[in-house]
Amino acid sequence: MSRKKYTKDFKLKVLQEHKEKGVSFWKLGKIYGIEASIIRHWWHAFDAYGEEGLEQHNSDLCNYSADFKLMVVKEYLAGGISQQSLAKKHGILAPSTISCWVKMYNNHEDLTESRPKGEYLMVKNNKGRKTTLDERIDIVEHCTANANNYGLTAKEFHCSYGQVYSWVKKYESQGIEGLYDRRGRNKPMKGLTELEKLQIENRLLKARAKQQQMEIDFLKKLDAIERR
Repeated sequence: MSRKKYTKDFKLKVLQEHKEKGVSFWKLGKIYGIEASIIRHWWHAFDAYGEEGLEQHNSDLCNYSADFKLMVVKEYLAGGISQQSLAKKHGILAPSTISCWVKMYNNHEDLTESRPKGEYLMVKNNKGRKTTLDERIDIVEHCTANANNYGLTAKEFHCSYGQVYSWVKKYESQGIEGLYDRRGRNKPMKGLTELEKLQIENRLLKARAKQQQMEIDFLKKLDAIERR
């Protein structure tokens, strides 16, 4: 049986009731005769892409590269982030998509190649560029404060998605030392004083605290809505 088509305006009307009045997906499904899972899918699509995500012909939004899928799966398996938060962070239409990728990965199945979308697509043509240590610190700070949104940060600082991802991971594993550019032999490297290192660590810790508080506030709001 073919699925009934709904206009973008209708989807927005339903989602507005959820957002502004706190009506649960289950209750909206009963009111409009729609499965709650469908409305939840609209919500995730709208959250990730705005009104564009509610267009009927949005299949292109669901294409992702194999490397992108693998990166998301590894980030999820590393722990510390839910599938819902991960989907929102990377502009993935539905958290259940990540579940499928994780299952394929655990079953040793190949994650097939396609084209990435969301924030990644917006910066996929960004070229890597030379950066100073100060710039890399600013980039890691911005990315951390924005829930590790690599695409958003790459767009903001006009660098590649891969560079942002690499610097954030290096900082997480090596601290500030990981942000030094050690390429090339006998390359001079500006050192930081202990005071400067502490000041930078303080900035980055504040950025992480900001992101963690945003997650806490989001989960509290979600819990309050689901209890209604």
